[in-house]
Amino acid sequence: MTIPPVTCINCGRIYPASGIPYCCPICGGLYDLAEPLKLNPARIDSSQPGIWRYRHTFGLGIIEKSISLGEGNTPLIWTEVFNRQVAFKCEYQNPTGSFKDRGSATLVSSLLALGALEAVEDSSGNAGASFAAYAARAGIRCRIFIPEAASGPKRQQIASYGAEIIDIPGPRMKAAEAVRQAADTGITYASHAYMPFNIPGYATLAYELYDILGCGPAAIIMPVGQGGLLLGVGRGLQALVKCGLLRVMPKIIGVQAKACAPLWELDRLGPLSLVSNEEEETIAEGVRVRCPLRGDTVIQMVKKTGGWFVVVEETRILRGRDQLAQRGFYVEPTSALVWQALEDTLPVLPDPVVVVLTGSGFKFVDHPVSSQASLSHNHPGLFCNMAGQPTVQCPPRARFAIAKTHPAGLLVRVPAG
Repeated sequence: MTIPPVTCINCGRIYPASGIPYCCPICGGLYDLAEPLKLNPARIDSSQPGIWRYRHTFGLGIIEKSISLGEGNTPLIWTEVFNRQVAFKCEYQNPTGSFKDRGSATLVSSLLALGALEAVEDSSGNAGASFAAYAARAGIRCRIFIPEAASGPKRQQIASYGAEIIDIPGPRMKAAEAVRQAADTGITYASHAYMPFNIPGYATLAYELYDILGCGPAAIIMPVGQGGLLLGVGRGLQALVKCGLLRVMPKIIGVQAKACAPLWELDRLGPLSLVSNEEEETIAEGVRVRCPLRGDTVIQMVKKTGGWFVVVEETRILRGRDQLAQRGFYVEPTSALVWQALEDTLPVLPDPVVVVLTGSGFKFVDHPVSSQASLSHNHPGLFCNMAGQPTVQCPPRARFAIAKTHPAGLLVRVPAG
């Protein structure tokens, strides 16, 4: 089996024939696909499921085993919002509940071709859950480094696939630092941010939109953290233009949480934003990325499409989640960023507009409580660990009389009275 041609974007060296480095071992540069994605409509294989209809675009060559759980071919649902018909691409209906499965299928297939037997990954949840599932499918042992504050359902999902969870205190970037230290010992770092093998998988979302619509969307709105999905979709759209199926690139609107919006800041302020950019708390944990590795490339892609970045205030995120749920779309807060962005940008966007819903609402519980915590009788209003030591202060309006165990293994706080 072969893998897509990959080179270092800094020094131009080709990906080595031995070993599975996550970055260039010579200069430390990022790897990227050496060639643009190429779509040949005559080679689309409708007999294959999901994303594998487009496997000729993956650059994987002859494979003994493609790693798949049935990813792709997610619904595109039209709904009237703000007096317009808008199409919602339900990526949360992928096998592990997020768009990450498209990328994990091609990433893990590539790792298997390279001989990986064990790997580590870092994630705020969705990428870790997806990689753990596909690694289990491939027989690859894995450890997932996650922020200690990652939501409970994602944590349980990762563990259920047999992955070892490594909790890292502090912000999201601390998990990335810890996993790189592990990678320095020689273990394969299957990074969804560093490695480019997931990008062809993400590009299939663009191909599906064309196949369903019979044309290209005029605009696509999606959440952005590292920007891998945006970059993959953008390159897929470029492939559609190159092969003559599209005449112009649809506008791409990237959405970030105001609390952590480095791409929006960099696009708006330039290098000055690097001085002031901070990673603050946000309920949209999937986009809490202070330093996107491919930030320049993602920004360039958005500009090429005539699109732009928007930010959403923290107080508007759960409102968006609720508005989407009332229309039948049950998504996590990261996905819900798109609602406010849609309201803000729809008046200036041409039809048809597609909104990407990236992750399932089943992955999030409002104010989750660790299964290792309990309510304190000695310290009212405090959550305590199993030793009875207070850990988390509840606000006065959130006093609870009892904690019941949710089927997922979480402690759900039940309001008194």
